[in-house]
Amino acid sequence: MLVSITGGTGYVGAHSAAALLRAGHRVRLLVRDESTVEGALAPLGVDPAAVDVVTGNILDRFGVDRLVRGTDALLHAASVYSFDSRAHAELSRTNVAGTELVLETARRAGMGRIVYVSSFGALVPSRAPLDGNSPVGQPREPYLAAKAAAESVARTHQAAGVPLTITYPPALLGPHDPKLGDQVTRLRNTLRGLMPVWPTGGLPMGDVRDTAALHAALITGTGPPGNRHFAPGRYVSTREFVRTLREVTGRALPAVYLPARAMLPLGVLTGWLQRAWPWHIPAEYGAMYTCACAARVADGPGGREMSETLADTIRWLHGEGLLAARAAGTVADGGLRAA
Repeated sequence: MLVSITGGTGYVGAHSAAALLRAGHRVRLLVRDESTVEGALAPLGVDPAAVDVVTGNILDRFGVDRLVRGTDALLHAASVYSFDSRAHAELSRTNVAGTELVLETARRAGMGRIVYVSSFGALVPSRAPLDGNSPVGQPREPYLAAKAAAESVARTHQAAGVPLTITYPPALLGPHDPKLGDQVTRLRNTLRGLMPVWPTGGLPMGDVRDTAALHAALITGTGPPGNRHFAPGRYVSTREFVRTLREVTGRALPAVYLPARAMLPLGVLTGWLQRAWPWHIPAEYGAMYTCACAARVADGPGGREMSETLADTIRWLHGEGLLAARAAGTVADGGLRAA
C-alpha cells in the first residue's frame, strides 16, 4: 500500500510514517523542504531514500494533487500546534484552510481510506467525558479554535459518506521530536526551572509512539471499528505530572499551583507581551486555558505508563544536547530505562 502523508516531518507525522514503513507499506511525504526529511526520519530508523517526497505545502493545490495521485490512503497530520500568540494568523491559515484543501482533494481523488489527525482540544470545553460522539467544541483560544474549525470540516466530509476517520491524540510526549514542539518544550522548560508556577486542572496525555501505532493500524484496516478514535493516553493532573517528573528524575522541582481560571488574565497579558518580546515566554494563555477546560476521555485506551514516556523523552533531550545532565537528573545516569 502507498500512503500519502502531510506533516510527515513533524512529531506525529514522522512517527506515524515510521510505523507504516515498519509494517511493510510505502510512504509519500508532502514537505516544504526536502532537506528536513532525513533529520525527521533517520533517528527513527528510516532510510530517507525509501520515502517518496513531494515538495510543497498543504495550501499548495498543485502540491497536494501530486501527493495524493496514485496513492491508496492518506494520513493528514500537518498542523501548526502552538499557543504562541505570534502564530495566530498561521493557525487559521494552515489548520483550517489547509485541512479544507487536503480533504477535498483526497475526496475528489476517490481515496479509499483517509485519516485526519484532530485533537482532543477540538472538543473542549465539555462538562461530560469526551468520546467519539462529543460535539465540536467552541474553545476561546486560537489554537484550539482552529482545530475545532478543522474538526467541523472533517465531520462534514464524514456526513457526506467520505471514508474518513478522525483521531484525537492527547497532549503528546516521547523521544525524537523533530521540531521541538510546544509539549516537549514545556517539559524541557520545567526541568530547566523556568516553570515553577502551574495551573491546577490537567489534560489527557500520552505517548507519540502509541498514537503512531494507532494511525498505522487505521490506515492498514487493522484498527478498531468506527470512524472517530481517541489515541492512547489518560487524563493527568498538573500535580500528578510534576510528581511523576520528580520520581523519574530524582529532583525536587519545587512548584506552586494556582487555580487555572484565576491565571487566565496573566496568560492574556503574557500573550500581548509575547508579540513584542523576541524570546519565548513559558506562561501561555493556551496552556492555562487547556488545563482549565480539558475534560477526561471516556474509556480511552491507556497506552504506555507516563513514567516511561517521561524517561524516554528526557533521555532523548539529554542525548541531543538539549538538556544538561543536572536537569535530567537520574535519567542522565540511565535511571528508569524502558524495556
